[in-house]
Amino acid sequence: MLVRDLATLSYRDAWAVQEEVHAQVLAGGEEQILLVEHPPVITLGRRPGQEPHLVASESYLAERGVELVQSDRGGDITFHGPGQIVAYPIVRLADHKLSVGGYVHLLEKAIIDVLAEFGVASCADKSAVGVWTEQGGLPAKVCAIGVRIKRGISMHGLALNVSTDLNYFNLIVPCGLTGRAVTSIQKMMGDAAPSIDDVKRRLAAALMSSLKNEE
Repeated sequence: MLVRDLATLSYRDAWAVQEEVHAQVLAGGEEQILLVEHPPVITLGRRPGQEPHLVASESYLAERGVELVQSDRGGDITFHGPGQIVAYPIVRLADHKLSVGGYVHLLEKAIIDVLAEFGVASCADKSAVGVWTEQGGLPAKVCAIGVRIKRGISMHGLALNVSTDLNYFNLIVPCGLTGRAVTSIQKMMGDAAPSIDDVKRRLAAALMSSLKNEE
């Protein structure tokens, strides 16, 4: 399995890379995990009725330099931007004996394990996909997950907030969930927060280990 760091790439350009890799994996090529940071972008998933979850107008987004993209992933509205690690595993689910639900749970567990390495307690929520931690006694999302399975091969993936500017999330109702906050590793750990490169390295290792264990 190949891990590729795409550095900083626009959402649409990274999507095009995903499509290329998907075709290669479908043809029997090596599975890949793509790691990337995106310039500020709000993406809509395939779930219907997401328009009210976009709080800001498109003109205001344009003024702020925030792109708006309709994606083909599952899930609701979310934000990607600098300081956030986005991971796109392109893998054959059957090779890992995974159902779609099992694959999503695998992603959640990998994130939970990585956060635990930094001393941050987190958990999955049966009623809301993603990884959650506690902030001021209330649940706060630190990692969003939205996938698509096309011809048995995964696309899209997860977005882990490391040092993300959380003010961007005020432009949306994150994942369509009202009354729930969004947080980041930096906000939880302050000066003790790890670098994004350290988190990226550990995340790649956790994803590879989890997928290999399912073979």
